Amino acid sequence: MGTYESYQDYKNSQNSWIGTIPKHWNIQRADFLIQTNRRQVSAESLDGVELIHYSIPNVQEFGTGKMENGDQIDSAKLLISEQQLLVSKLNPRKSTLCIAVPNDQYTVVASSEFVPLLAGKTHLEYSYYVWGSDKVTKLLSSMVQSVTRSHQRVNPSDILKIYWAWPPLHEQKAIAHFLDHKTAQIDALIAKKQSLLDKLGEQRSSLINQAVTKGVNVAVPMKESGVAWLGEIPRHWETKRLRFLMTMSGGLTPRTSEPRYWGGDIPWVSPKDMKSERLSSSIDTLTEDALNETTLRLYPPGKVLIVVRGMILAHTFPVAVNEVPVTVNQDMKVLETTMNPEYLAVLLRGIQSLVLSIVEESAHGTKVLRTDLLKDMVLPVPPRVEQDEIVSEVARISSRIDKMVSTVTAVITKLQEYRSALITNAVTGKIDVRDFSIPTTTEQREVAHG
Repeated sequence: MGTYESYQDYKNSQNSWIGTIPKHWNIQRADFLIQTNRRQVSAESLDGVELIHYSIPNVQEFGTGKMENGDQIDSAKLLISEQQLLVSKLNPRKSTLCIAVPNDQYTVVASSEFVPLLAGKTHLEYSYYVWGSDKVTKLLSSMVQSVTRSHQRVNPSDILKIYWAWPPLHEQKAIAHFLDHKTAQIDALIAKKQSLLDKLGEQRSSLINQAVTKGVNVAVPMKESGVAWLGEIPRHWETKRLRFLMTMSGGLTPRTSEPRYWGGDIPWVSPKDMKSERLSSSIDTLTEDALNETTLRLYPPGKVLIVVRGMILAHTFPVAVNEVPVTVNQDMKVLETTMNPEYLAVLLRGIQSLVLSIVEESAHGTKVLRTDLLKDMVLPVPPRVEQDEIVSEVARISSRIDKMVSTVTAVITKLQEYRSALITNAVTGKIDVRDFSIPTTTEQREVAHG
């Protein structure tokens, strides 16, 4: 933070996790300054009402509430009739929070998993940055009262029991004004870098699709494949339905109540492991007893693994090749092929959008791939030597783009770290931004305060 001035005088906050603070700031427990909103409305009273709903998924995805139909509300909600800060009780390290705003045209409600904080004697936007700072998220993480399979939960009252350093109200407004401007600048830079990542992903998909459907030699004579989505293919290639190119089998989940089955040396692959194109391990493992006492198969290396059930199929079709012997669960399928398995894997990745078009929703709401339709898909089949060439070309393409993705991702990480540090330093008084003003010209805006 070398581009910003410090305050002239500091004092010990008497809180090791806050450190020193400006001399005129006060340490005070939050619940002496901030009120909570306890107004709730029943699900029945919201039936058929046009709503803006601040749920945790909505806030995490959109940063705000989202329009919902009344019939989707199945429990009591917090009524948002005045502007307030929503702080999630769940997974404090994720720092899920936002400022909820009432609306004249719609009923605005929030999930009861939020603790709703009213401004009280503080500036609400300043409080937003306090609860979003690393200092507070780490502190709340240390206050976790219970842990479930997917959530850590903080006692709601603990969210307001934290001691914090509070500057005078006019200074809180100045700090919030500064952070609004600077975080917006940083977020705009992050958005540009994220857009570049998206374009690199599109470029990768396009180049891979070209390689697996047209080959690597652009000079070869072409012919019509007779398949609408495929178009022309090299004249010497064949087309076949997937069912004639492989056999498909699956797996299961051994009894979780039988400890003898779990924790061995045998990888048991499930959709949560399918985050890499090559697999040599898994989160959960099985023992020889599980293999011997169930119908599970142990698949040797070089098989194509695909996900056929799970919410990830809403946007991604995971495909991998195993490098070690593995078993799989019931949400997976294993394809054994006489083709180069690496080629089949890159081909299936290359036609991801086509595969996702045959994903349906089960009665329980999860996504399911229609394997009968997948087997009937007509695919291009080059000679084996060209399959090998295509695999090598795809590896070259992926390596080149991966390097660019890595560079851009590193920049995004640095920007996120800088954003986080800027917030923490501002709300703990490590930098003095009282005289900050938004520059009025483009040239000034680019150089102002670094």
